[in-house]
Amino acid sequence: MNQELADQQQTDQRQALTGLRIIDFTQVLAGPFATQQLAQLGADVIKVEQPGIGDVTRGLMSASSNGMAPSYLTCNLGKRAITLDLKHAQAKEVIHKLVQTADAVVENFKPGTIERLGFGYEALRQIKPDLIYASISGYGQSGPKSKLAAFDGAIQASSGMMSISGHPESGPVRAGYFAVDMSTALNAAFAITAALFRRHLTGEGQRIDVSMMDSAFMMQAAQITGYFTTGDLPDLTGNRSPTKQPTANVFESSDGYVQVIALKETQIQSLLQTVGHPEFYEGREDPTDRLRQTEEFNELLVPIFKSATTAHWLEKLAEAGVPASAIQNLAEAAEDEQNAHRLSITTIPDPTGSGDTRAISASHISAPAPPVVQRPPPRLGEHTNEVLTELGYDKSQIDSMAESGLI
Repeated sequence: MNQELADQQQTDQRQALTGLRIIDFTQVLAGPFATQQLAQLGADVIKVEQPGIGDVTRGLMSASSNGMAPSYLTCNLGKRAITLDLKHAQAKEVIHKLVQTADAVVENFKPGTIERLGFGYEALRQIKPDLIYASISGYGQSGPKSKLAAFDGAIQASSGMMSISGHPESGPVRAGYFAVDMSTALNAAFAITAALFRRHLTGEGQRIDVSMMDSAFMMQAAQITGYFTTGDLPDLTGNRSPTKQPTANVFESSDGYVQVIALKETQIQSLLQTVGHPEFYEGREDPTDRLRQTEEFNELLVPIFKSATTAHWLEKLAEAGVPASAIQNLAEAAEDEQNAHRLSITTIPDPTGSGDTRAISASHISAPAPPVVQRPPPRLGEHTNEVLTELGYDKSQIDSMAESGLI
């Protein structure tokens, strides 16, 4: 890690959300990753989980994970966790006490569920009128599809994402990562922080409705607006740039693959100069002409790129000012010197007690007071007694809650 950034992390500074409390009723990916961003900006995020069960990702795809499966670990850094049976008769009392101390509530139950439990926005704003209340769902809190169950892959399909991903030979394919979940998380974190700032200006709370479908649409804004403007549906683009320009594509080298993005006229000229054919630009100055001559460009560029190594092309293209990158696997990307310079990867004590582990943390840098992981992801119910004590419950009351199955 960049030492200057590391030093900033260690400095005791007030962060953007220091002193604010977020009650987190979310699970799986989109909701937890959103609240994790808030935790890294200083908020006290209290994760509420079902006793004995917890967030379903605690054991997802890893029965031996001891409640710390990778999907859980990467979305719950810096939080405190309590267990609470929301259907228990005494749950309302505890939640009301929590909400009185909170600035925001975040939930991602199926629309209508949390209202039936008695903890919807209208109920909780009676406890805290200036409360920020965010709901995250597949299709939104209202509308003909609002009650449908939704996961990342389903939204990639229904939003149109898969119709433009893949090769003509392969047919539609989904992204190899949870593109919708993670973009929804960042969308939600942005909306919540904006609402908190608005409250600072106006004193008013706000109801926030974030949907995975909306987030997927925003991710495709350029493609969808292009369709609205031209009436033409984009097809499967494979590894080509969405512009379809033949100078922006993936080319096989002698030992791997190189992603080349030459779109500006100067970049295209530099690319052709680098491969030894500057004359090929003549008569092809217009992007429309180049698009019609995609095959001619491929016949020129494909064998040339295959004649040398990826490292060779990265060096030559960098010298020429042409954007290019090797296609790296996750291991290579994790060790990339630029990532080591940033704050995106952090080392934390392994929650299972076996040394240290690495995790993805912040998606931006700020100075002073950069995002920082306050603590490792919590064990199920790790902070239940601590939080209840803060709310004014004594040991005998907490013991009684445990005996009744409330916590």
